[in-house]
Amino acid sequence: MKKNLGYEIKNLLMIAAAALIYAVGISLFLDPNQLAPGGVTGIAVILNRLTNIETGTLYFLLNVPIVLLGIWKFGVRFIAKTFYAITMVSVFTNLLGNYGALTDDLLIAGAAGGVLIAVGIGLIFKAGATTGGTDILIKILRQKYRHLKTGFLFLVTDIIIVSISGLVFKNLNIVFYALMTVVISGKALDYVLYGGDEAKMMFIMTDEPKKISDRLMKELEVGVTYLHGEGGWTGNEKKVVFTMVPNRLGAEVQDIVKHEDPSAFMVVTSANEIYGEGYKNLFEEVI
Repeated sequence: MKKNLGYEIKNLLMIAAAALIYAVGISLFLDPNQLAPGGVTGIAVILNRLTNIETGTLYFLLNVPIVLLGIWKFGVRFIAKTFYAITMVSVFTNLLGNYGALTDDLLIAGAAGGVLIAVGIGLIFKAGATTGGTDILIKILRQKYRHLKTGFLFLVTDIIIVSISGLVFKNLNIVFYALMTVVISGKALDYVLYGGDEAKMMFIMTDEPKKISDRLMKELEVGVTYLHGEGGWTGNEKKVVFTMVPNRLGAEVQDIVKHEDPSAFMVVTSANEIYGEGYKNLFEEVI
């Protein structure tokens, strides 16, 4: 009981901190520079210019019907956390909105704001909630289409909303910087959620599998699996060395293979999501 309570308190504190980070990106970088970052927040920024209602208040009001819809899909417990996150973002956004922009350089504002809102969203997702709005819709899509990354889905919806902002603000420069913001935000969000686990997947067909494998395991401390292959022309059986290494070790693997067997045949490809020891937990909830 105490463990569960401590876990929930930790999540609530994380959500509050993440909401503050998110609000800093909006109120001190994007909103005062008329950069609509997409999503419900972007819509709130646009409506703020049309109605003079505070951005944080609009963000809260726009999310109410979406939250009610989310109750049907995720249940009251999940939406309770999301509603808490929405409230925190709304409050912090209004409070920080009184301080104005930290910079009027659109490049800096777009880049900094994009990273900050991505970090905020990512941490809120990790705490078992969302920031409402398109987050809820995207979480539903992620459950059905697991191969689509969260950052990519945000990118598509954000581009649509940013395009609408161009019609309202009638400023192409603003639109281009806003698009830059959502691209940066999408990339940063993928990194926050999935980490830097992109790696090189390598298949090495060689006459020296033992020497190469020993060096990979001892010098680079990476795992190795033997696959059994057979030459199509010769019919000779061969051991295929299969390994997965972080991007930074790719060149070192190639050097080892060149040294031990210059005639080896090696296939290298990228792996964007890896589950297992040293990488992501296969049983974690999809976010």
